[in-house]
Amino acid sequence: MDDSRIIYDYLKRYFGFNTFKGNQEEIIRNVLAGRDSFVLMPTGGGKSLCYQLPAVIKDGTAIVISPLIALMKNQVDSIRNFSTSDNLAHFLNSSLTKSAITMVKQDVLKGQTKLLYVAPESLTKEDNIEFLRKVEISFYAIDEAHCISEWGHDFRPEYRKIRPIVDTIGRSPIIALTATATPKVQHDILKNLDILKANVFKSSFNRPNLYYEVRPKVNTTKEILKFINGNQGKSGIIYCLSRKKVEEIAQILQVNGIKALPYHAGMDSATRTANQDKFLMEEIDVIVATIAFGMGIDKPDVRFVIHYDIPKSLEGYYQETGRAGRDGSEGRCIAYYSYDDLQKLEKFMQGKPINEQEIGKQLLLETASYAESSLCRRKLLLHYFGEEYKPDNCESCDNCLHPKKEFEGKQYVVKVLQAISEIKEKFKADHVSKILTGINSSAIKSYNHHKLDIFGSSDGKDEKFWNMVIRRSLIAKLLFKEIENYGILKLTDKGREFINNPESFMLTEDHDYGEVAEEEGYRGGAGAVDDELFSILKDLRKKISKLKNVPPFVIFQDPSLEDMAIQYPITIEELQNISGVGVGKAQRYGKEFVEVIGRYVEEKEIVRPQDLIIKSVINKSGLKVYIIKSIDNKRSLEDIADAKGIEMNDLITEIESIVHSGTRLNLSYYIDQVIDDDHQDDITVYFKEEAESDSLEDALEELGNEYEEEEIRLMRIKFLSEFGN
Repeated sequence: MDDSRIIYDYLKRYFGFNTFKGNQEEIIRNVLAGRDSFVLMPTGGGKSLCYQLPAVIKDGTAIVISPLIALMKNQVDSIRNFSTSDNLAHFLNSSLTKSAITMVKQDVLKGQTKLLYVAPESLTKEDNIEFLRKVEISFYAIDEAHCISEWGHDFRPEYRKIRPIVDTIGRSPIIALTATATPKVQHDILKNLDILKANVFKSSFNRPNLYYEVRPKVNTTKEILKFINGNQGKSGIIYCLSRKKVEEIAQILQVNGIKALPYHAGMDSATRTANQDKFLMEEIDVIVATIAFGMGIDKPDVRFVIHYDIPKSLEGYYQETGRAGRDGSEGRCIAYYSYDDLQKLEKFMQGKPINEQEIGKQLLLETASYAESSLCRRKLLLHYFGEEYKPDNCESCDNCLHPKKEFEGKQYVVKVLQAISEIKEKFKADHVSKILTGINSSAIKSYNHHKLDIFGSSDGKDEKFWNMVIRRSLIAKLLFKEIENYGILKLTDKGREFINNPESFMLTEDHDYGEVAEEEGYRGGAGAVDDELFSILKDLRKKISKLKNVPPFVIFQDPSLEDMAIQYPITIEELQNISGVGVGKAQRYGKEFVEVIGRYVEEKEIVRPQDLIIKSVINKSGLKVYIIKSIDNKRSLEDIADAKGIEMNDLITEIESIVHSGTRLNLSYYIDQVIDDDHQDDITVYFKEEAESDSLEDALEELGNEYEEEEIRLMRIKFLSEFGN
């Protein structure tokens, strides 16, 4: 049966290969010999062949237990392509109709099916158990076996039931396979399946073709767009924490000309499948997916995997990055890291059993350690999976290519530990960092912590620095967060010992990526204003204002001109992305501005920062839409404010924002009721003939005490809407 000629003949006939990869042949021979096997093989190593080939060779039907319905279909289609008969492989899961299930069972009972893929949920159904008891089973293959362990990145309780069900159906050899498993998870799998004597086959977790990088979560959307535009036509996956963020990122990519689609569990099955197929068929380049939802995509040429949000475990991170470069060619893995993301994941755990919280907390600490460490990322990942990577420099991760500066930090660690001890180990990280920095918040005062000697003893370091020291102390197990009241910092025995006998503790100085605000409303930006162009644009604005007989600020305000002198927009479409412009103003006044900027760019041979200009998804804010519709229907502003539960002052601010973006609103129906004609005329004349800017303070000072601030604001809205939009 295990004759080499037969094995290689089947390998060529059914799978089109002449040789095996890694330890595939050894594993296949073990399965053919009827022995239990445990296979630890990273993504791209060829796990599937380890059970598909022996299934085709052996008598009977192999039962393949897999949690991913999408992957089942993918693998069944793949096997059928190498066969003249579709009966060779089938799947049995909730996506099939009753008639389809009947047909599958008939093929299996006739002995025509060599591989039957079953979801673990389907395996627990009584009628399926009864059916499988009639089948000659060659062996059981348990794919994604890490799902058995609570310490695995994708724990599924139904996987715990596999062994008892196998015993009920009838014992046959078992092969358990996983792409990621720490030593703890490996033991859990072997113990739960009762195959502690199985032959264990471990492949190296090192994926030398993958490049690993962690970036700070700053202007992330802009960074991602810049990266994808520099890798046009390449396939990639972007992982996000929430379904909402998946939809948002997919939409932003689409409006910026990138072929992208979303993929998450909240979508209807047909749309999700269609989106996956478009990715596989290369109709789109990028798929945006939730971290928590397994994609089951067996695509060999994924050239990049981007984590918009950091995953909740290093196993999850390794599994997802493993989708890149499965063909052995280039694969770039970029993760955006913010400690806020980990805090969000911690909050999601609240309310779960204490044991689950404890496990989740440990996994998050490992992720934080990986993200913040200055060590070789490959070395860290392989160590996590119980494998030693000996070279000091892998030359294929950000930390090795751009080493971070380290400094001795034991005195800072001691200060943090002493502070926590002094406040009786009853407070959270933010409170401790505020004490050390000297921030006199209400919480600090209420506990009289501003009177402590340690208050403000920060050595000139800020809150961010102290929070970093606290996190590193948590990672080093000098501190822990209490489970019952999660977040409260407690000293470990190791931490108490550290206070008395401090040892060298190296802290990392992160790369200086610049403190730029995250992308809410981001329009480009941190570049220096081109003073010469700014002056030219001001002259042009003045010329147009005389021609149109309106004040210059009605056309474009100074901040908009400054942004133009940073971004150099040369089309109306690009001008719409400039701060304070919007569609209306760009169409009304933009032509001459973009022509002048275009000539200037050409003459000066300026390289424009196009990667900083991101097309925004149109603001679909419900409040703004409601206000515009209500004003169109001539509702009083008081009614609008009451309906939305906001103050009149806030409503006027929203209306100002709408008008500044170029939307024309007619408030005359309301203004005529609340402002007398003389006041209306005076304020209009002021803005049209006297005002140098639209400053409210200047208007109040010039017009005098008899004019209310609210009426000046309303008339300014009317004026800008009529003359500017």
